[in-house]
Amino acid sequence: MKKYFFLRCGLSVILLMHSVISIFSGDVSNFGRLFLDTIGFSPFGLYLAWAVKLVHLISVPLIWVDACIKPVAISNILIFIFGIYYVHWQHGWFVVGGGTNGIEFNVLLICCFLQLLYSGYQPEKKGSRW
Repeated sequence: MKKYFFLRCGLSVILLMHSVISIFSGDVSNFGRLFLDTIGFSPFGLYLAWAVKLVHLISVPLIWVDACIKPVAISNILIFIFGIYYVHWQHGWFVVGGGTNGIEFNVLLICCFLQLLYSGYQPEKKGSRW
């Protein structure tokens, strides 16, 4: 079984649903034009929104085949950090329950990508057979 199978599966499903549904529903264009452009990213808001969704979409097969994990993890972590700063921070911690649209889900995804990023690194132990 592939290392961290369930982590890879969960991240893949989340990224796939987050990108595909918003692409087909038109939310990517709305997010770019109606949100990103209004907070200072004009005239690049639409392109930035599409770049984020395409990074998420391209990340899915790369996670499954265990290719380019470092750039995939770093790019998604940066997207989630910027999402926290520009979208979620003002809403507090909770996504549901004590509030809405908070940062807790992004923090969890960042931690998951950090685990995926560092899961392949195992320092070589000198002088030990085991």
